Amino acid sequence: MSDKKTKKIEIYSTPTCHFCNLAKEWFKEKGLAYTEYDVAKDIQKRKEMVELTGQLGVPVIKIEDDVLIGFNPNKIAELLAAE
Repeated sequence: MSDKKTKKIEIYSTPTCHFCNLAKEWFKEKGLAYTEYDVAKDIQKRKEMVELTGQLGVPVIKIEDDVLIGFNPNKIAELLAAE
């Protein structure tokens, strides 16, 4: 019997970003809760994203302490499955 804890998922995105929308839809389809930050409006979160990644490209997906730039469903699934 598996007793995995729910991992904290954060997405730094913009409303017009196609891959951001794909990522959010993917999480919804999987029934995974996430916190979204609109870096087009939230300057503090934009600065935080740049500090994490050194760049302005979105989406940036943070799962616990792991940071991914772009939408890569295989890598996301791998990070979610890791203990």
